[in-house]
Amino acid sequence: MLKRLFEERPGDAGLDGRQRRLATLVVVLATLMAVLDLGIVNIALPTLAHGLGVPESQAVWVATAYQLACAASLLTFAAFSRLAGQWRVFWCGLVLYTLGALGAALSTSLELLLACRVVQGLGGAAIFSLGPSLYRTIFPHRLLGRAIGLNAMVVAFGLASGPTLGGLVLSLANWPWIFAVNVPVGLLAIGLAWRSLPFEPWQKGGFDWPGALLSASMMGGFVLTVERLGHSGHYVLVCGLAALSLLSLAVFVWRQGRTPSPLVPLGLFAEPRFATASLVTVLAFTAQGAAFVALPFLYQSVMGVSPLQAALLFTPWPLALLISGPMAGRLADKRDPALLAAGGLALFLGGMAGLGWMSADGTAIYMLIPSLICGLGYGFFQAPNNREIIGSAPLVLSASASGVLATLRTFGQCLGSALVALVMALPFGGVSLALWLAALLALVALLVSLFRLTQPMQVVAS
Repeated sequence: MLKRLFEERPGDAGLDGRQRRLATLVVVLATLMAVLDLGIVNIALPTLAHGLGVPESQAVWVATAYQLACAASLLTFAAFSRLAGQWRVFWCGLVLYTLGALGAALSTSLELLLACRVVQGLGGAAIFSLGPSLYRTIFPHRLLGRAIGLNAMVVAFGLASGPTLGGLVLSLANWPWIFAVNVPVGLLAIGLAWRSLPFEPWQKGGFDWPGALLSASMMGGFVLTVERLGHSGHYVLVCGLAALSLLSLAVFVWRQGRTPSPLVPLGLFAEPRFATASLVTVLAFTAQGAAFVALPFLYQSVMGVSPLQAALLFTPWPLALLISGPMAGRLADKRDPALLAAGGLALFLGGMAGLGWMSADGTAIYMLIPSLICGLGYGFFQAPNNREIIGSAPLVLSASASGVLATLRTFGQCLGSALVALVMALPFGGVSLALWLAALLALVALLVSLFRLTQPMQVVAS
């Protein structure tokens, strides 16, 4: 697969083979750093709280500050790249992320650490919002599916290895090293990015600063709503944050249709396949987000296994995605991505139903097979669906499409977490019900994806 990614053919758009290798390495390193972050940091929170001498409830904000800054600025960075150029914004994101990691490693107080995590989150937003779009400019259109499949493989590896890597670092060193390990990787990526990413000149035009503030309020309010809901926040505060997020969303959408330089051009959603693929993304990531939160509770609180055993039980999911993602990306260059995505969702639905069914049995080892099926299905869904979102947008709006994809993914994951918190708080709720809810969301995603097959494909030139 990797060899074909760097083959050159007459008439190919994008970069030449050698520069393509270096640019791909940059995006892979950056994406892997940002994906690994939460898995590494979450497992270190108790150690970090002890090291700084603060309550664990306050240490949670080390993870939340990163999520909040990242979610609030995804659309802003994607839109600003249309003026400044994707490579400049992505490179600056790498610099911010690396400086934030260095500052976090050197922090001696929670306040300073939180400030550095906000800087890291801003850098992560630039990386997440522009990574898929850069593949569009690095590779010719005929290889876009393979490139998106590679991205899915990197994300899967990050999800699978984050907690393990965090535990390994903490077994060898103290907590500052969970941030310090990113510094040499970040410096390498910064240097390679300066040499290899495709150059784009500055463009003239306006920038929707009110839209950027509304976007930050919309996503930031939503992340804080989920965070407070998960930690039993006062219902007045939770409702107020949710209302702020919804009001910001309504005003944001209203403004985007009336400003000459919108943060998100609503014309993107006029393409039926783009709009439908976006809806499927929200549904599928909500289902996956719910499962990722519910399964650790099932394994440890219900089935009584140790954290290490729970990690091993969860491993088949991301490992299967590691295999199926690149395969699906390669096929998406030759077949209808919507058909592949629907097939993947069907597998994912079967795996989720299996998890829900077997969760009542109480035997942990039985969960391995449905978890494996979930990973295989999600891999076959994610790469083709992402390819359709990025590939169906005009090249000039690929950064906007990439920002929308990152925002939808973040929204879905947060919504999945919130739904699990709500279900488990119900008198008749529980982990099993949360898994069945995730299966229901997967079913709706499958039905919407099947409807997409009735819509004509848009052919976009490379």
